[in-house]
Amino acid sequence: MIKPTIREAHGKRAHVEAMFAEIAPRYDVLNRVLSFGVDVWWRKQSVAFLKDALTAPPEEILDVATGTADLAIEALSLGGTVVGVDISDGMLSGGRVKLADRGLDDRVTLVQGDATDLPFETARFDGALVAFGVRNFEDLVAGLRGMRRVLKPGAPLVVLESSHPTTFPVKQGYEFYSRHVLPRVGRAVSGSSEAYEYLPESVAVFPDGEDFLAAMRTAGYDTLALQRLTFGVASLYRGLA
Repeated sequence: MIKPTIREAHGKRAHVEAMFAEIAPRYDVLNRVLSFGVDVWWRKQSVAFLKDALTAPPEEILDVATGTADLAIEALSLGGTVVGVDISDGMLSGGRVKLADRGLDDRVTLVQGDATDLPFETARFDGALVAFGVRNFEDLVAGLRGMRRVLKPGAPLVVLESSHPTTFPVKQGYEFYSRHVLPRVGRAVSGSSEAYEYLPESVAVFPDGEDFLAAMRTAGYDTLALQRLTFGVASLYRGLA
């Protein structure tokens, strides 16, 4: 649901990877607690948004910033197999245990990698998903282009990200929660002193709504679509490669 980022771009990948490793053992619990369980529904909506743009049952789906593979597992409902990619081996280790426990490691493959330099051939995947990961890309457009390269022509990319509620009283309630409640709960559960302090500033500076669609357009996607979730707390974006 919510992945930590850092305040400065220098050394961003190494810093993010280290933070992921620090919180990985408690990551799933944090997602349930901090989102009040809504993250489960968000993932289902992400897969449904992808399904709406597929022209045939997929053979292989890509899940970038897969974390502990929750979205990859949800994507199996589309059929076929899923490849999950993440920069953090610590997060992937948790995902591999989860897949083995559920008997799904023959349908989901987890690979360490970066969106800007994915270790796959061009035009391989029938669709791609990213949940709360693009905010951590060191170069947003380069990451979007990296995913587009490995998608088949016309295949959809769906991005789930935090966004900016604008209506009263949701905006005010969300701002209070994200600034005063979420960091304290995240710190208490994860033991990390910084991983969950970033959210207000990262959401504030991350391109939202039409601005993010513009970044997708710059990266070469077309037939763009936007769907707000939970009063604008999160948003789904979709484009075709």
